Amino acid sequence: MPVSCVLGFDYGTRLIGVAVGNRLTAQARALTVVPVHDGEPAWVQLDALRREWLPDTLVVGLPLALDGAEQPASRGARRFAATLNERYGLDVLLVDERHSSREAAVRFAHARAAGLRKRRDAATIDAEAAAVILDRWLADPSTALPLADFG
Repeated sequence: MPVSCVLGFDYGTRLIGVAVGNRLTAQARALTVVPVHDGEPAWVQLDALRREWLPDTLVVGLPLALDGAEQPASRGARRFAATLNERYGLDVLLVDERHSSREAAVRFAHARAAGLRKRRDAATIDAEAAAVILDRWLADPSTALPLADFG
């Protein structure tokens, strides 16, 4: 079992970006996006990703306002994180995701300029944002807050 595997999530009300990371290499990569319908993510897809990657930890981006305060979107991300914890019984950590979408867009633009991505790949920008969130945590795990801190 790859105990060093971590899944990261960029929660959204329409799409959830998913990335996979490795603690040993401290690197993350975008995997996919999972649709959300009527407030519920496509659990069949999330269950399949969990079975495939066997993560020991899940990291969810927490959308905060520029001043660091919580905002309405924070509640949705916290609910999603709590549901992941209940459903899978794994450690779930929350990480400040401020500016992750902007950084994901820059990464995507650089990859396009280098010929590594095509315009149609823009649909996976949320997965790239999840990779940014996971990279931040892998670089400094002390920045994460346990789910219990937000109950």
